[in-house]
Amino acid sequence: MNILITGSAGFVGSHLVERFLQDGHSVIGVDNYISGQRQNTALFLTHPRFQFLEADVSQGIPYTGETLDWVLHFASPASPPHYQEFPVETLMVGAQGTQHGLELALKHSAKFFLASTSEVYGDPHVHPQPESYWGHVNPNGLRSCYDEAKRYAEAITMAYHRAKGVDTRIIRIFNTYGPRMRADDGRVITNFVHQALRGEPLTIYGDGQQTRSFQYVDDLIEGIMRLMGVTYHEPVNLGNPTEFTMLELAAVIGKVMEHSIELEYKPLPSDDPKQRQPDIGLATNILDWKPQVSLQEGLQNLVSSIDYSLASS
Repeated sequence: MNILITGSAGFVGSHLVERFLQDGHSVIGVDNYISGQRQNTALFLTHPRFQFLEADVSQGIPYTGETLDWVLHFASPASPPHYQEFPVETLMVGAQGTQHGLELALKHSAKFFLASTSEVYGDPHVHPQPESYWGHVNPNGLRSCYDEAKRYAEAITMAYHRAKGVDTRIIRIFNTYGPRMRADDGRVITNFVHQALRGEPLTIYGDGQQTRSFQYVDDLIEGIMRLMGVTYHEPVNLGNPTEFTMLELAAVIGKVMEHSIELEYKPLPSDDPKQRQPDIGLATNILDWKPQVSLQEGLQNLVSSIDYSLASS
């Protein structure tokens, strides 16, 4: 197949490029490096079936090549420090970037795949979160530039499916980690690992009892591949339902890294969800998918890769 991926230099995008090339497909990567990393693109530049376009997809996607089979839209800052630094750009890539991707898919009669997020559920009142839950989101808070961009992206994707017949897929990605995350990503696993490596206390916001579920990137990529192989247009949760408090996560990281861990407590950020856990019943039923990599195994893989994948860009 001929596959175009926006956000190809990002954490998840680069793993998708790698998987598609391994499976024999041709890949066109698109990124403007607002949060992606040039070293991720460099991994594939000499591959004969990889082409790269440096572009801001909010302004358009300058692809003029052969007919596409898929357009995968993974472009967006995805961690709070990045999308809060670039709130307008985050909103635009969710709105205009998604529409440009949909128009490109329509032009080529290609299928369209949207990377949405568990952030559409906000600080949920339903636990765990099924796809049918509409969420509890602050539409004008500090996180709203990302939350609302993704909620709009889902809406316009479904509109193009219903009104224009575009064959679409939507995933809601829950916390995912692994090699090639930026060192300054700002999400909890990256923060904890790098603080431990520097011999610093791990920063705990609030009392550390808020929970997250952590999915290793290989499990996410497998779920994406399986969804591409079935016909289903509504959103699908992809995440690991095993829940950890931040204090439990700190303890696991200490064990994996064989460090004596000290903790430093700070106030809880605005609109930070207290709980986040996916209901993956739908993915299990339609994709025969569930996560395979334990938190300890995934963290060991991450730590062993840190020299080449988590260096500051």
